[in-house]
Amino acid sequence: MAVLVTGGAGYIGSHTSVALIEAGFEVVVVDNFCNSKRYILDRIEQITGKSVRFYKVNVCDENVLSKVFSDAGDIESVIHFAALKSVGESVEFPEKYIKNNIGGTEVLLKVMAHHGVSKLVFSSSCTVYGQPETIPVDESAPFLPAESPYGFTKQACEEIITKHSSHTNGSEGFRSAILRYFNPIGAHPSGLIGELPLGIPNNLVPFLTQTVSGLRDSLIVFGDDYPTPDGSCIRDYLHICDLADAHVAALKNIPSGVRPYNLGTGKGVSVLEIIADFKKATLMEVPYEIGPRRKGDIVQIWADPSRAEKELKWKALRSKEEALIDAWRWQQNLNGAT
Repeated sequence: MAVLVTGGAGYIGSHTSVALIEAGFEVVVVDNFCNSKRYILDRIEQITGKSVRFYKVNVCDENVLSKVFSDAGDIESVIHFAALKSVGESVEFPEKYIKNNIGGTEVLLKVMAHHGVSKLVFSSSCTVYGQPETIPVDESAPFLPAESPYGFTKQACEEIITKHSSHTNGSEGFRSAILRYFNPIGAHPSGLIGELPLGIPNNLVPFLTQTVSGLRDSLIVFGDDYPTPDGSCIRDYLHICDLADAHVAALKNIPSGVRPYNLGTGKGVSVLEIIADFKKATLMEVPYEIGPRRKGDIVQIWADPSRAEKELKWKALRSKEEALIDAWRWQQNLNGAT
């Protein structure tokens, strides 16, 4: 039986597709390339030595998505990545994020129910917690008012999935692992796939690597006056391949009902520390300057990943230095390709 991976050519989707194939799963990818490139699918096949079944689809298109399920014929479970993900862009275009992220999830659940597919791993985010009152954050932390429309869409999608579960009947019932990511960074160690921002990057590490490679003049650190040890925001950065492995673990240990899991290292690292760590790991200078705070940014957050360790048998194993070296290798390969 196959796993449908929506947004499977994207950053997290492509690495997860590799991990799934290497774990013995059949993979069916759907993507519309709004935040990805077609050649990434070729790279997945190059890494794994396996062919990938692919359909160019917008998950908001119910009829076309339903046809994918019919044509594939063997889809047993779904990993849902397909969503817009920029905090800054969501502040500027909230309606776009609501239509795509919430609307796409509603369509997917409807199509899954029609085709009798009851297993879902959902790509969520630590942004659902807003600025948490207690750190590290475990899954019992309340949803505070979202700091951005992006965060709101993730909160709404989790609620939609929970309601869907309560109304779904079947021999096993609907089962979903909701994976709340902290901050994935890095790239596949082969250097063949990695984060591929279209336009100006919204995430720290690709902006950093583009700056070091000369594509950007300077990295902007958004604020150095936060109430943190060095004044910059703190996040929980985990290697993208660790995050990909978590999706395999979630499919293998998918819970009954709907169950959220925090995915992180359990350690907070500041933006300025990442810059210093990159220099130490790669021996490359990072031109940067301090800019104003960015609207929608959370001051500090890191995970309590103990539930995922206990129930999914998953733990982040790779270091942030390894992630930064892999990210730099990917950027150098991108530069060579251009």
